[in-house]
Amino acid sequence: METQEKDVVNPKYKDRLFKFIFGEETEQSKRWRLQLYNALNKTTFTDPDELKINTIENVVYISMHNDISFLVDTEMNLFEEQSSYNPNMPLRGVIYFGILYQKYLINEKKNLISSNRVMIPTPKFYVFYHGGPKQPEQWKMKLSDSFLSKDDSGDFQWTATIINLHPDHNATLNKSCIPLYHYVKFVSMITTNIEAGIEKKQAIEMAVDEAIKEILLEGFFKIHRAEVIGMCLTEIDEEEAKRIWHKDGFAEGKAEGKAEGKNEGRSEKAVEDALMLVNEYEEKPEVAAQKMNAPLELVLEGLRKQNNQK
Repeated sequence: METQEKDVVNPKYKDRLFKFIFGEETEQSKRWRLQLYNALNKTTFTDPDELKINTIENVVYISMHNDISFLVDTEMNLFEEQSSYNPNMPLRGVIYFGILYQKYLINEKKNLISSNRVMIPTPKFYVFYHGGPKQPEQWKMKLSDSFLSKDDSGDFQWTATIINLHPDHNATLNKSCIPLYHYVKFVSMITTNIEAGIEKKQAIEMAVDEAIKEILLEGFFKIHRAEVIGMCLTEIDEEEAKRIWHKDGFAEGKAEGKAEGKNEGRSEKAVEDALMLVNEYEEKPEVAAQKMNAPLELVLEGLRKQNNQK
């Protein structure tokens, strides 16, 4: 009798693929992370263990993904991936680095009340963005652009360096970091399939199978096929929900007379998306509600109704 091989899904599938590739503590992931760091900074570090991960897990506020944060030498680095344009990255970085520095001060037993200057690692914030071909390869976002009162003094500034991961951009960076090149190629495969009208789950599965065939990331996709499919599905569903809200005017707001009806529609859609994450991807209700910006009480009510119908 033939046995059909099934993908065994590890709970890690709810993580993000970028973090799963570059932000784990496996020997392979540590080596890829070092290659990415060296390519960005034009350095020649050779010991992957020199990069000490200090990512804060399960930070719920402002929907931050907290992809990868690590210490190396005298620097504190944060790598975050974005599938859609977000002008708030400098503000997100300030908040996130504040938590990281607090953690650093505690671990290093630094006292801010001391008469001696407390020295801290230099921050570096990179955002890997799946942008379009007409956007620049790299650019910087500044926190001062978000100030209510215009301030060109530079007295208080924070920047995020945006790296455009479009396949036509950053050829030198991709050449210097083969794991990043393979990741960009895989994401491009999914995008091409979806743009050709292929259903998203099939589009992802086809891209994974092609990545396995081409032995991208040293066979990573063959080993983690189920996890990769689950992660990509979750990320695409979240991005689709965001695009729908913006398209319908939910995020930007519409005429005052329509506001109430629009808000109700947004809430219903958000609850539906949150229930989908719980039912299909085994996300916790609290986390699903936060990710989809849905009222938790309505998500829990929806789950109760579903259970009563069973």
